[in-house]
Amino acid sequence: MKCPYCKGNTKVTDKRDSPKGVRRRRECLKCKKRFTTYERIEREKLYVIKKDGRREEFNREKLEAGIEKAFEKRPIEKGKIDKMVSEIEEQLRRKGKKEIKSSTIGELVMRKIKKLDYVAYIRFASVYREFRDIGDFKKEIMLLK
Repeated sequence: MKCPYCKGNTKVTDKRDSPKGVRRRRECLKCKKRFTTYERIEREKLYVIKKDGRREEFNREKLEAGIEKAFEKRPIEKGKIDKMVSEIEEQLRRKGKKEIKSSTIGELVMRKIKKLDYVAYIRFASVYREFRDIGDFKKEIMLLK
């Protein structure tokens, strides 16, 4: 690999597995600067079929943002949310389908959140299931009991 600073040749000084893929620490043989690169497997694209029939590319960041919103101001570690998002994405990929209904993703997310925190679950469910009034909240809370 070429150095991003001087375009000289580089050597790998350290290699480790990381959540982002294979992490390599490199050093330029010419200018001696060091930098890090990541190598990851390029996965086949997943598409989400929305309720209205639209089709959009699966976006891990969007999934993570929705889950984080449900857990906002709740006592849960960021690492648990990251792990949950990774598990959900992996479950979707294991299905072996290129297109997945948003309802499938929503139900999977709700099951995972419910195991960790009931308040976050109710928050997520209220948006996902489009609660219209306090009665919808009451029904869902009664199901939790």
